Amino acid sequence: MGKNKYITAIVVGAGAGGGIVAKELATSNIKVTLFERGDWPSYDKHFNDELISQRVQDLGTSFGPDGKKNPRVLISPDGKRNTVYRAVNHIAACVGSGTVSYGAMAWRFMPEDFKMKSTYGAVEGSTLDDWPISYEDLAPSYDKAEREIGVAGDMSGIPFAPNKDNPYPMPPFEYSREGEFLKNVCQNMELHPFPVPMLRNSVPYNGRGACIRNRYCVGTACPVNAKNGTQNTVIPVAMQTGNCEVKTNCFVYKIHTDGKGKATGVAYFDENNKSKTLEADIIVLSASAHETARLLLNSKSVEFPNGIGNNNDWVGRNHQGHSYTGAVALFDFDILDLTTGPNTTLGIMDYNHHNKGIIGGGLLANEFFLGPYAFTDQRPPGSPTWGKEHKKYQRENYQRTGLLVGPIQEIPIFDARVTIAEDVKDFWGVPVAAFSGGHHPLDKINCQFLSSKAEEIFIKAGAVKIWRRGGGEGQQGGGQHQGGTCRMGNNPATSVTDSFGRIHDMENLYVADGSLMVTNGGFNPVLTIMALAFRVGGHIASKWM
Repeated sequence: MGKNKYITAIVVGAGAGGGIVAKELATSNIKVTLFERGDWPSYDKHFNDELISQRVQDLGTSFGPDGKKNPRVLISPDGKRNTVYRAVNHIAACVGSGTVSYGAMAWRFMPEDFKMKSTYGAVEGSTLDDWPISYEDLAPSYDKAEREIGVAGDMSGIPFAPNKDNPYPMPPFEYSREGEFLKNVCQNMELHPFPVPMLRNSVPYNGRGACIRNRYCVGTACPVNAKNGTQNTVIPVAMQTGNCEVKTNCFVYKIHTDGKGKATGVAYFDENNKSKTLEADIIVLSASAHETARLLLNSKSVEFPNGIGNNNDWVGRNHQGHSYTGAVALFDFDILDLTTGPNTTLGIMDYNHHNKGIIGGGLLANEFFLGPYAFTDQRPPGSPTWGKEHKKYQRENYQRTGLLVGPIQEIPIFDARVTIAEDVKDFWGVPVAAFSGGHHPLDKINCQFLSSKAEEIFIKAGAVKIWRRGGGEGQQGGGQHQGGTCRMGNNPATSVTDSFGRIHDMENLYVADGSLMVTNGGFNPVLTIMALAFRVGGHIASKWM
């Protein structure tokens, strides 16, 4: 290249992964075009309406995508197909994507999460494997994510926490009324409770103010811009360099290649729904585990008749989400404080690994504040959900209900997958993603284990009624915390990318989102996605500059 020739990059998706990669490249003097299918988010346009949020969605989503324009197909084990016109929980279509409306829990995976096969052995019927990187490899990127995006918390004194000796940049949030009560119960049981680490400002940080303890946090944007996502941290930094252009309301639907192992550009629909193309030296896909797989599978050519990176049939495979399991408890006194939020303040990770008869495990935390509509789902089995008795239950028990829930480590299987439904098209005429496959039998057992532990805590807490929340069975329908569809690995025959997110068959095509994860841990994965993006982005910048 000549001295005056800039290196150019396209990043598809402005969420947890893409926003970070764009910043890493732009600050390294690479010219970046960051594509986002939605617009910039605005709290004023979508304030705290429980029924129009990323979490409830009964009357729509705050930040898209429009379910009517973006359907998906669910394929049941008996082959029945159902087209769904509803967005995936917490996956938004806006600059920042899910980091605008997420609950903002900021967990590091544990060292065992990167070596599940070495720790627990091979599992029949599963593709359980070790990551090609270790916790130690990713630790510097975790540090960077916690500083640059901003995390509040305190893991000191927690023997299981890999970062127990690493202070967060902000102090932890105080416990809510429920959190303080359950903390004392857990300590009496010789468990190790701690304040949940959060991607929210507990104090003013990086030029933005502190959290005002808004109850309606998860599923909505922050009214004072104190919740930390890529839209208000790294993307503005990328744009300030003059090296990053953000193209909003633009949908990338195909990757072009030269037939010689190199990506040349993308095809996209612009804000006026006109098809255009853009070329670049480097392309990074950060569209989510679902949409990245869909984009690769839709990018067919003579070189890649089954989609880019899919010559060994691994794109879209090993799809994982998170079953949320635990217990709900009814008390004879008020456990919930309605004057402050967002309520999730207490976590325990005593059950994430090394549980007898269990592979992996999961965390438990008290739940985010539930609006009145969402609270209607928190009922003892057999309770009325309509009419006079239903209303009476709402009035009497809204503040007397406690929840301890968390994600369970799922066991990956080859047949849980994202494919393309050639006969179902989106608004732009592009084949949509189809989801098929179920759970490994151990998922249900793991969920039963974790829910029993939540029940034990509520028994010790003196609850008058307790019922478990199950999970780990049924169809993989593309819910929250999805990952694994373009897993990283050293062997091209059993993975899609290398350890730095580069697609094995390609010279200059990378992935930087939850698709890369070999296993999805027993934690909310966003901080790990951010750390992976810092690692991938830093590697690209060092290699290409």
